[in-house]
Amino acid sequence: MSSCRKRCKREMFKFAQYLYRLVTGTLHADSVEDELELSAVRHRPEGLEQLEALTRFNRKELQILYRGFKNECPSGVVNEDTFKDIYSQFFPQGDASTYAHFLFNAFDTDKDGSVSFEDFVMGLSILLRGSVQEKLNWAFNLYDINKDGYITKEEMLDIMKAIYDMMGKCTYPLLKDDTPRQHVEIFFQKMDKNKDGVVTIDEFIDCCQNDENIMRSMQLFDNVI
Repeated sequence: MSSCRKRCKREMFKFAQYLYRLVTGTLHADSVEDELELSAVRHRPEGLEQLEALTRFNRKELQILYRGFKNECPSGVVNEDTFKDIYSQFFPQGDASTYAHFLFNAFDTDKDGSVSFEDFVMGLSILLRGSVQEKLNWAFNLYDINKDGYITKEEMLDIMKAIYDMMGKCTYPLLKDDTPRQHVEIFFQKMDKNKDGVVTIDEFIDCCQNDENIMRSMQLFDNVI
């Protein structure tokens, strides 16, 4: 693996750790014993029981997560600009705004322009403790920019360009201008089994599950907690 790819992977791992720290706050013991305090925030999260059923976090973990989230986001939601600011800290050598936009949309499941505690903890549960199938579904949703159930070459090219922009000086000028497009072509040669010009969720999951490199990369977040 090139030093550039290793650096990018390290930064992604640090960002994953930051996601957890962002919502866990200081991890004081007294935070665990407190109930969710809903009166001080504008957005009121779902009940603990419902979030326990929808995620792989237990009651005490959810209490800690919410306390940290509330400390960082008193309004109870994160807007896209704040999310971009946070994400850009981990890629100062480039422009992470476009990729952060795509990532924000993946967390913003109800498409209301903000990430609530529920949105965040649901995504975090998948990234940190989800099955391979769940993680691949989440990744497909990230790449499927217009959410029509298919990944097109144009969508994948937008993602690739955003990744290279994010890596910035770590990549350029070593890469040629057509490198993102070349990677898209390779991606489609592997995944577009019926050669219809789009990649479906079934094609995506089948290809990923049979690719050792992709499966190893799925373990990126396993040791965050």
